[in-house]
Amino acid sequence: MNNKTSSHTRSTRSTRASAAARWLRARYLARGAFGPFPADCAPRDVAEAYSAAQLLVRLKAQDCGPVCGWKIALSNPAMQAFCGLPEPIAGAVHTRQVVASPARVRAADYVRLLIEFEIALELGADLPARKQGYTREQVADAVSAVRPAFEIADDLGADYKTLSQHGLQLVADNAWNQGAVLGERRTDWRNLDLAALRGVVQIDEEIVGEGFGRDQMGHPLDAMTWLANNLSRRGLGMRAGDFAILGSLVTSKFPVAGQTLRFSLDGFEPLQLSVD
Repeated sequence: MNNKTSSHTRSTRSTRASAAARWLRARYLARGAFGPFPADCAPRDVAEAYSAAQLLVRLKAQDCGPVCGWKIALSNPAMQAFCGLPEPIAGAVHTRQVVASPARVRAADYVRLLIEFEIALELGADLPARKQGYTREQVADAVSAVRPAFEIADDLGADYKTLSQHGLQLVADNAWNQGAVLGERRTDWRNLDLAALRGVVQIDEEIVGEGFGRDQMGHPLDAMTWLANNLSRRGLGMRAGDFAILGSLVTSKFPVAGQTLRFSLDGFEPLQLSVD
C-alpha cells in the first residue's frame, strides 16, 4: 500500500468513526432505542469501533465531564461469544456520572436501566501509554485502594437474541456505560484476598445473586492488567486518581422504579442504590 492509499484509508476510517460517534450521541440524547448503525457509518472492525468510542467519549465529556474512570465489559468468554467478540471491551466513565453510596437514579432517565456489581481498583500512580505491556506486578504497584461499586448502564432495550450481530456497536457505544456508584475505600487492600472476596446482591431484601472477585477474569489484578494494556495499545493511559470497574460479580439486573438494590462485598460497608 503506497502512502497516498494509506492516507486515504486513514481518512475514510476517521470519517466513518466520527459519523458513528455523532449518530450514537444523537441517539442517546433522544433516548432512542437500540438499533443497527446506518450502513455508511457502521464500524467495520474492532479498531474502527474503538475509534468511534474515543470520539463519542469526547462528545459526551461536554455534558458529563472529563474521564475519571474506566470499565471492562464482557469479562468472561461466554459473554464475549454471546456478543460475537473475541475479547472483553474497555470503556470510559465520566466525572459527573460518578456518585457515592447511598445513591438514587430515575428509571425514566434511561431506555432500560442496567446495573452491575463490581470491585473497583483506584490508582495512586499513572499507568501511561507505552510500547511495552504492563505486568500484573507493575499494575499492583500503582493501585492505591479497592472499593465496591455499582455500574450504571443503559442497554437501550437491546434484543439480546440478536446482539451477536451488533457486537461492534457495543464497543463503539462505550460499552453502554452511564456512570458508577462508588463505596468505601480501603487502602489496606494488600491484606485482602481479592479473588476470594464474596459479593451478595439484594433487591428489596431478596438475595438475587452472589459472586467472587475471581469472577473478574480470574482476579481483579488480572482484569486491571488487561485493561491497562488494552488502553496502552490504543495510545491511552490511566492517571493517578482514576478508578476502574472490572466486570460484574453477578449477572446484570434490570431494576424498575420503586426498587432498592444492595451490594454487600466482604470487608466493606454495603452499597445502596434506590430507583425512582
